Amino acid sequence: MSETSQLPEGQTVADAPKGNWVDLYAPVGSRPYLRLSRADRPIGTWLLLIPCFWGIALAALQTGFRTWDIWLALSCGIGAFLMRGAGCTWNDISDRDFDAAVARTRSRPLPSGAVSVKAALVWMVVQALLAAGILFTYNWLTVGLGVASLALVAIYPFAKRFTWWPQVFLGLAFNWGAILAFAAHQGAVGWSSVALYAAGIAWTLYYDTIYAHQDKEDDALIGVKSTARLFGKNSRAWLWGFIVATVLLMTLAVVLALQGRPNLAALGLSLLGIWAFGWHMTMQMLRLQIDDPASCLRAFRVNRDAGLLVALFLAVAAAV
Repeated sequence: MSETSQLPEGQTVADAPKGNWVDLYAPVGSRPYLRLSRADRPIGTWLLLIPCFWGIALAALQTGFRTWDIWLALSCGIGAFLMRGAGCTWNDISDRDFDAAVARTRSRPLPSGAVSVKAALVWMVVQALLAAGILFTYNWLTVGLGVASLALVAIYPFAKRFTWWPQVFLGLAFNWGAILAFAAHQGAVGWSSVALYAAGIAWTLYYDTIYAHQDKEDDALIGVKSTARLFGKNSRAWLWGFIVATVLLMTLAVVLALQGRPNLAALGLSLLGIWAFGWHMTMQMLRLQIDDPASCLRAFRVNRDAGLLVALFLAVAAAV
């Protein structure tokens, strides 16, 4: 693979949304690096950030909101953007040869040669250091949890090489913010946050299995493992199971959080939000055409709305 060839002026990455802000407005020299960080595809940042919002709201169910939570929510947003960027950069460094063999990903900055591996490594470190600056504004427990998450980030790109369940490793990494944000608010890790973390992992198994169905044919040719390939024709049954697991685990998280603060209004609003979350995923399934990549991508992207829906209800419940 050449590391010196450049994409033609104005060329976009094939799997990025058309007319995204990077392609339209970012300085030309910055575009390959922003694409490397997936800044042209914000859905991943949302899916990393939403469990943080859940964690803040769940903690506030026990104690109420604090002024500190304004900074916590804002900093989680910035941190999610930076760490998602660093993680995607690391993923592309690790997967550059695989990406070059897949039609959907071969136009990404590393396999196309728009960015060198050395430059990508420097870019990854810069993003991680900026995120660390935010992390160190939190309590020491949260700092430790943030540092521990780096192991999950480092392992994930290699999971598809040794397990049929790489989506589990993505779930472990992407939902760590539920525990981290809970600890940043509470100063402790409670069983309710662990249940919420497990709910997030089940949710990730749901949406990322759908996402992986886009590449199942190419993945089979190059030997990349995924739950989409593992489940095959049984995928819909598994997806329904992940929806049920997500809803039940999230319900458990709310019940555990409210044990020390009995509040029927908060419980009712929380359960309503969880029901709405499950309903949203059910509607996705009814529309999903599992063998149509475009349908899979649409279903994957709307999970931002599903996740924000339950975050909103939990936040309102915490405020009553």
